[in-house]
Amino acid sequence: MSILRAAAASAQLNQSSSLAEVEFSQLSQRDPNPLGDKALAIHPEQWKHGETEHFIYHFVHSYVATPVSVEAEFHYRVIAKELEREQPAGDVKSHIYIFERPEEWQQFQTFGQLEPWSGGIHSMGSLFVQRDPSYKFSTNLLGHEIVHLVMHRFYPDSVPLWLNEGLAQFISKAAHASYQRARGYIAKPHSTAIAASELIPILKLIGLTQVPSDNVVTFYDESERLARFLATTDKRSFLVLLDALARHQPFEVALSRSYAGTFPNLNVLEEKFREYAAKDFGTTLQQLGDD
Repeated sequence: MSILRAAAASAQLNQSSSLAEVEFSQLSQRDPNPLGDKALAIHPEQWKHGETEHFIYHFVHSYVATPVSVEAEFHYRVIAKELEREQPAGDVKSHIYIFERPEEWQQFQTFGQLEPWSGGIHSMGSLFVQRDPSYKFSTNLLGHEIVHLVMHRFYPDSVPLWLNEGLAQFISKAAHASYQRARGYIAKPHSTAIAASELIPILKLIGLTQVPSDNVVTFYDESERLARFLATTDKRSFLVLLDALARHQPFEVALSRSYAGTFPNLNVLEEKFREYAAKDFGTTLQQLGDD
């Protein structure tokens, strides 16, 4: 059984038990992120708290927090397995704040100076999200943000924006599909094709430090496709590249060293990637590794 299927099956079993409440003073760790204090200051009497092996949760209702906690632990195990990373020494738990009422989320958006359209934000190793109890979530949005949380713990010095967002999309789509299948749904992750005329040149893409406001969709789709292309071409080389980029080595230097003979320079990568990006195919769970 693959790690994704095994983890999803385990997560499905864990859904039956509610996330236990823990007194705030009894939590194993406090959140150093000042945004956490701002979140808890909004109707402080309503917040409850709980924790699992890798995360600490702040929430209003346990029936909303429980599926979040199950999905968070599921994604942690998937990411650690796929990226072949051990839990870092001295690792701290990530805090997840779950807002339910839109007006309270809007108030927090003002406190945190967030974009008005944002439904969640990863900041300094903490995650702030809105989860409407009346709405049934069926996308990889939560998983995407959890990937960011875990990546922050494994690579605290950060990785380039395109790689961070590309991996978050790549892993969360595959994991979400597996999670849904374990619950009896028909689900298959899908990678969106990109017309050659719309592609952002790789040299420009890898240099971006913020999502281009005039090209948001292409940025996310192309970042995912590039991360997927590199990972499925040669997983071992991809992990070497990831570690090099996390140490802030220049992309072209890291590429030629990790993919020697496959992508000796950026021009070769660009040519092969443009062909790949235009192909519209449904992805499989075996693409990062299926043990």
